[in-house]
Amino acid sequence: MNFSSQLITWYKINSRDLPWRLTNDPYKIWLSEIILQQTKVQQGLPYFNNFIREFPTIFDLANSSEDKVLKLWQGLGYYSRARNLHFTAKYICSSCNGNFPQNYKDILNLKGVGEYTASAISSFAFNKNYAVLDGNVIRVLSRVFGIYSYFDTSSGKKQFKKLADFNLPLIDSYTYNQAIMEFGALVCTPKTPKCINCIFQDECYAFNNSKVQILPKKQNKIKVKNRYLNFLIVSIGDNILLKKKNKGIWSGLYEFPSLEFKKNISKNNVVESSQWINFFYENNFQINNISPTIVHKLSHQKLHIKFFHIQCDKVKRNTYQLFKKDQLLQLPVSKAIENYLIQSVI
Repeated sequence: MNFSSQLITWYKINSRDLPWRLTNDPYKIWLSEIILQQTKVQQGLPYFNNFIREFPTIFDLANSSEDKVLKLWQGLGYYSRARNLHFTAKYICSSCNGNFPQNYKDILNLKGVGEYTASAISSFAFNKNYAVLDGNVIRVLSRVFGIYSYFDTSSGKKQFKKLADFNLPLIDSYTYNQAIMEFGALVCTPKTPKCINCIFQDECYAFNNSKVQILPKKQNKIKVKNRYLNFLIVSIGDNILLKKKNKGIWSGLYEFPSLEFKKNISKNNVVESSQWINFFYENNFQINNISPTIVHKLSHQKLHIKFFHIQCDKVKRNTYQLFKKDQLLQLPVSKAIENYLIQSVI
């Protein structure tokens, strides 16, 4: 049996029962692919189910508010995915009468859709012969065939794409694409692959040459940046001050006023800083509590966060709005703020 046939046979016995595999509806397949970008299946599945329950059709998603979309997305991270999802739903409904594009290039031109996602939608929704190439696929191909090229370089991407296309069978390419991704997710995993039970044990280059932990190779390692944030939970009467961000990783989410410094500094240094003085502008304030430093890790940032609980008569509102305390958990916020709100008393 050749490579693709072995994978298909394995898949038919070992595949997971996932809802987006039980349909060829391009809306549901597109939704699942956007959710599963940089998200594992077990984490993404509840979000997929919640989205389908709230937005059974693409028209429902398009007609929703951004706040509702982001609230449902809350906790998944990479919030630009949700904003692009909402934008694209509105585009398809207004410009395509709600009909999802079927041509690969048209799918690729949709906001938030890259080559992998366009190939996946083309294959899974429209049964077209496009090879998918995500992290799972790259890992399987690199290990089995002994590919040392850096997968995040232009030349490396071309080599993996060529190999993926070469292995794509003309018949049952849909099942093959599902199979190789599933194999990477369940067997040929990043850190602890199940090599002992692998169907490619005899042929696998990495296994037979002790290179499993080396392949695949990535040239550009993620540089993690430390940031030091001080969130100000400002109570004015029974209201809390927040604003909706319009840029950055948490664009579209609501956030407390924040002061950022180059390092972790003391309470006195925070209060004496020009940022603090400019914010309160001679208005009286009382600090009721300061949280310990909370470390929140993102893929490319390590956030060191303190929450200041402050009572104040008034501040310069600028772009901030007042919300009742019982509204806070109804608003889309970052996971860092959500976690704090759940376990603290405001």
